[in-house]
Amino acid sequence: MNNKVNYPLIGFLVLVSFFIMLAFTYWLLKPSDEQATQKYIIYFNESVFGLNIDAPVKYRGIKVGKVTHLRINPQNTEQVEVLVTILKTTPIKQDTVAKLTAQGITGLSYINLSMGKNNAPALVAKDGEKYPVIASTPSFFENFESSLGSVTTNLTHTLEKTNQLLNERNQAEFAKTLQKTAAVMEKLDRLLDNKTIAHLQASAKNLDAITTKTDKLLPNVNKLIDKSVEWESNIDHSFASIMNSYLGIRSAMDEIKRAIASGEFNFKDITLDVFNTMNETLMQMNDMMVKLGGTLTKYEKNPSDLIFNSTEVKKGPGEK
Repeated sequence: MNNKVNYPLIGFLVLVSFFIMLAFTYWLLKPSDEQATQKYIIYFNESVFGLNIDAPVKYRGIKVGKVTHLRINPQNTEQVEVLVTILKTTPIKQDTVAKLTAQGITGLSYINLSMGKNNAPALVAKDGEKYPVIASTPSFFENFESSLGSVTTNLTHTLEKTNQLLNERNQAEFAKTLQKTAAVMEKLDRLLDNKTIAHLQASAKNLDAITTKTDKLLPNVNKLIDKSVEWESNIDHSFASIMNSYLGIRSAMDEIKRAIASGEFNFKDITLDVFNTMNETLMQMNDMMVKLGGTLTKYEKNPSDLIFNSTEVKKGPGEK
């Protein structure tokens, strides 16, 4: 019985099997004509930390390609050149932009393509370009770092201004200001002792009492004004009556002059009207003088009656 193993044959069979498996895998993964790929170049002006070969390229959350090659841009050493392979069915437009996006907390990054307008033309390679170039936009961390740098600059400037403000001279002036403020507060505390506060309270009570008396006085003042108006009306009426009498006398005198001038002078008839008018005028003047004398007598007895009307007039027997 022959127990010899043909190791070369076995090795050859293993290698053939391995290559067959690779070919089968390539056949499975090879894109069809409908899923043909297109290469694009993206230039980043920032660090591409976390972006590796075969990192995914996504469009609206869908994986449409992968990173094929990374290198420094030979024409501009401040840029990183990234070669990506994307399915031709992906609508890469002229206004499509690429942005580095972090994958959670893993530290890895992928390229996220933003949406282009539906009616925008497709992106094609320009003259002198091997592949079409997709424009890039700063990532979130790049914007955050720029903002942080701006904040740091502003904070440094603020600290410098603060140091200039709090120099030795200003500190001395500030200390003097605090001392003066303390002295003023001490004097104010001495001024507003219990005795001063009690005086202020008493003054407030007196002011309140004066206000109350003024409120009570206002109705009496209104009464005085009403009486003054009534008295003035009576005087106006009396003066009006005197004026009417005066006009009557003047008319009578004119009539006498006319009668004398025309020779129709009848002393009896003329003087009858004149005397009646004069008699009525004198009676009205007498009545006015009596009223005025009564008012003055009342004022001489008690002047406060003009405002307060506190004196009660005593009535005679039988008067109501």
